[in-house]
Amino acid sequence: QVQLVESGGGSVQAGGSLRLACAGAQYTYCMAWFRQTSGNEREGVASIYPGATSTSYADSVKGRFTISRAENTLFLQMNHLKPEDAAKYSCAAGSRGTTNLDRSAVSYWGQGTRVPVYS
Repeated sequence: QVQLVESGGGSVQAGGSLRLACAGAQYTYCMAWFRQTSGNEREGVASIYPGATSTSYADSVKGRFTISRAENTLFLQMNHLKPEDAAKYSCAAGSRGTTNLDRSAVSYWGQGTRVPVYS
């Protein structure tokens, strides 16, 4: 059983930065960050292969967010935050499809951490 626990969320001003962490990341799984706002489905943000050999990003966050992993922790560095980035961020572990930000490929979800962004 994989248990994922996010931390690092919190209110931040637009233009600011925040780093999220996810404890329990499994080296053998593809890992990803998703986000969700009220009334909407989870949206893939960034993903990373086992061994950190490759990463991918949603167009909306390219150049601003960076996903990384170290031992059993997954990170998401978020810079130049915008109000539209405000969401509940969850980390996920799954099969190869997870790297395509495919929700159906995810086997395990964390409970999420909220990131409000104010102007």
